[in-house]
Parts: sequence; C-alpha cells; structure tokens
Amino acid sequence: MSRAGKRGQRLREIATQLPDAQAQALLEYAEFLLQRHGAAPVADDPIDIPRTENETVVGAIKRLRASYPMLDVGKLLTETTALMSDHALRGRDAGQVIDELEQLFRRHYERLLADRDG
Repeated sequence: MSRAGKRGQRLREIATQLPDAQAQALLEYAEFLLQRHGAAPVADDPIDIPRTENETVVGAIKRLRASYPMLDVGKLLTETTALMSDHALRGRDAGQVIDELEQLFRRHYERLLADRDG
C-alpha cells in the first residue's frame, strides 16, 4: 500500500473511533488544510453543464471533466480512452458512447461520495 493509502486508511480508522461531532470537526479541518494548500475541496454536487445537441465524444469528455472537477481523471483514463477508441476506431455511434461516458463519470462520482462518507 502506498504512503498516501496508509495515511488515508489511518485517518478513516481515527474518524470511525471518534464521536460524530469530533469526526465532523476532523473532516472540516482536513478540508481547510486542503484549501489552504491550493487543492480544490471535494464538491458535493457536480456542475450541471447541459449536453449540446451535436456534441462530439471529445466535447463530451471535456464537458464531463468540467462537470465533475472533484474526480481524479487519471482513474477515468483507461475507461474513457476505451470508449473514445470504440467511437474513433470502430465507428461506434457517438450518442451511445457519450451516454456511457456520462454513466462512467456518474459511477466514479458516486464511488467518491461513498468512499468519502465511509
């Protein structure tokens, strides 16, 4: 396990042992430190950017990245690339690929919330 992973695991262990009020204070302090050091806090809700009528797959990826700024795009890279390749190299319908991209980003967002909420 990486160093960051061990720290995250230890923070979770501590938070689960604290009373609710102190666990909330720990979370608020961690978010304060994150903001102080230039990182964006995890937003509770995605930014609602509507899908355009003739949106391209690349345009959809850009829109979804802007809609879900709290997601680590590195974790989405393999699946996003595979879907984009299906469209560009195999001729898969853009609308279907965009639908799947939206589902992919939503799943990662829901997983982020579940991990954050424990």
